[in-house]
Amino acid sequence: MTVLGFLLAAAQEEGGGTGPFTINPGLTIWTLLIFGLLLVILAKTAWPAILKAVEEREQRIQGQLDAAAKANAEAQRLLTEYQVQVANARTEAQEIVAGGRQAGEKLREEIVAKGRVEQEELLARARREIEIERDRALTALRHEAVELSIAAASKVIGKNLDNEADRRLVQDYLNAMHDTRS
Repeated sequence: MTVLGFLLAAAQEEGGGTGPFTINPGLTIWTLLIFGLLLVILAKTAWPAILKAVEEREQRIQGQLDAAAKANAEAQRLLTEYQVQVANARTEAQEIVAGGRQAGEKLREEIVAKGRVEQEELLARARREIEIERDRALTALRHEAVELSIAAASKVIGKNLDNEADRRLVQDYLNAMHDTRS
């Protein structure tokens, strides 16, 4: 006996009552027939479209996942490049700073050396000028001493000692005194 026959037999036993558990064989047959027909129509028309849409969506999602993975790999590559560039920039900056320090130290040493040379030149020039001025002062002092000696000798002797030979005599005497002191 088939399911349909079983359902019909069960419906006849109950006497055709109407309850929530009552089975109407005609309604059941029509329901199964319509369900089968709808299933065949859906299988021919709607399901291929639904399956195609699902497959397209799956492919689109897979494409987006692949693109996201590729973008992530590219981002990782760019991050690595950026980190390398930052490390290189830091190294270059440290080298520049070190070079600047060395150049500054060298410049400072050059300036100090140049200052020392200039200081030595100034000292030598000052010593030469002092020597020249001392020689001028000694010459002036000797000249004045000659003049005073001649004036004093002329007062003592009572005669005017103004000739050149007298001056040379006093000058030689003063030079001899100066040489004996030195």
